[in-house]
Amino acid sequence: MYHNCAMQNRIVGTTMPVLEFLLEPSDAIISEAGELSWMSANVQMTTHTQFAGGGGIFGAIRRVAGGGSLFMTEYRPVGGPGELAFATRVPGHIVPVEVGPGSEYMVHRHGFLCATSAIQIGVGFQQSLGAGIFGGAGFLLQKISGQGTAWLELSGELVTRDLGPGETLLVHPGHVGAFQASVGFQITMVRGVRNLIFGGDGIFLAALTGPGHIWLQTLPISRLAHQIAEYLPAQERSQTAQAGVLGGIVGSVLDNMNR
Repeated sequence: MYHNCAMQNRIVGTTMPVLEFLLEPSDAIISEAGELSWMSANVQMTTHTQFAGGGGIFGAIRRVAGGGSLFMTEYRPVGGPGELAFATRVPGHIVPVEVGPGSEYMVHRHGFLCATSAIQIGVGFQQSLGAGIFGGAGFLLQKISGQGTAWLELSGELVTRDLGPGETLLVHPGHVGAFQASVGFQITMVRGVRNLIFGGDGIFLAALTGPGHIWLQTLPISRLAHQIAEYLPAQERSQTAQAGVLGGIVGSVLDNMNR
């Protein structure tokens, strides 16, 4: 059954869900280029560059360096209703959020699935955590603003928390799925020399401070990639590592130029 949330839509499946739309000619959905799963023949695609969320060309370059896309695609049916679908890339959940003034969101760099046409996507936070971490591109959060509905793709199972004013939760950066923009956010280092050297949990933690709602994901994509890498041929692992180092260097240079 389709639900009327901004327009007719439904989420089908459990482990690898898909978001399906039944669009009228007056409806439009946007997503980053390459997200489409299937659509009816009368749905028209229009792909264009977007600098939404501020930052101009440097903001767009920072999004690309951080793993985002420079291009957005708009889907609109012509001549009658049309079907459109977006499937998740890894096991997880699809979460709809209502966006408007005072209701903006921060989401991990691969967390934006699609949205209604008045939604804006920009860089909300970016920090280099060293080459080799998060593919060498550092840690990036996308900011979702504007007016309408956005659908987020979060990996693994979800744990939600409502943080009170001043309440802080320390989270491994990969487990940060999304949170309301009212939540304070900063990257901190793990305390204690022994913890840094022998802890095995990384040297960075994300500090989330309320008030606001947060979504934690149990399957960080970076951790999944690390587990899969063990089964790749040695040459492919070497190429992946080299790409990570280069990405970290480029991300750091761009970050310094924009300060």
